[in-house]
Amino acid sequence: MKMLNVKNLLKATAFAFGLMAAQSPAFAADTAAANAANTKPTILLVHGAFAASDSWDGVAPILQDEGYRVISVANPLRSVSGDAAYTRSLIDSIPGEVVLVGHSYGGPVISNAATGAANVKALVYVASFAPEKGETIAELAGKFPGGTLGEALAAPVPLGNGVNDLYIDPAKFHAQFAADVPADKARLMAIAQRPVTDFALNEPSGDIAWKDVPSYHIYGTADKNIPPAAMEFMAKRANSQETVVIDGASHVVMVSHPKEVADLILKAANAN
Repeated sequence: MKMLNVKNLLKATAFAFGLMAAQSPAFAADTAAANAANTKPTILLVHGAFAASDSWDGVAPILQDEGYRVISVANPLRSVSGDAAYTRSLIDSIPGEVVLVGHSYGGPVISNAATGAANVKALVYVASFAPEKGETIAELAGKFPGGTLGEALAAPVPLGNGVNDLYIDPAKFHAQFAADVPADKARLMAIAQRPVTDFALNEPSGDIAWKDVPSYHIYGTADKNIPPAAMEFMAKRANSQETVVIDGASHVVMVSHPKEVADLILKAANAN
């Protein structure tokens, strides 16, 4: 039996999703409205590992109130290359300019997805990885001291193909991932967390867009998933247009400080 090529399947699924969306009346109406306005970029929000699309719930309304079309992408979290292909299909379906925003693992996804996309105006990295070509997330996470994610993970869940799904132990989720979020909220986030594969965390990045597209960075000083020193290093390497560092903020800075994150996205969207 011929083995299933997961990467090709992801690309095909992304293409089919984009095609079906483009053919739907709601999407067509939205596209027509976007074409008519043609003044503001669409903002794509790409969540990271152990999170979900609703992690942007505090940010999205602020952007919408400013008149921006916002799409919170359901990131598959299977592989950097496959997830980037999925995101690229959405980019290519959007008329006009796009601002890509990535949280954590979403950073490598937007870095790869935007490569060669003429309509991507800016990249915004939110407590995020911004890899160089050939670098892996695991490599960058261990480049500087301070990260404690490894010891907070639950037992891996084998997928039967030599790849494992990874979750944060719910009992450790609050302290590790969202220490500055109220306990009740963090408890719900732990339940709703979506797993990332260990393959994705160890897959080398392909060509990256931040060398050609302006980037903006925001992160907290109390991040335990990505050492703040690593994010400072990556922001400087990417020649960040503006870097915002929030004292005491955890890894989910978009949940605990949505206004600051939204303000930086708006600055990227409004830049000449």
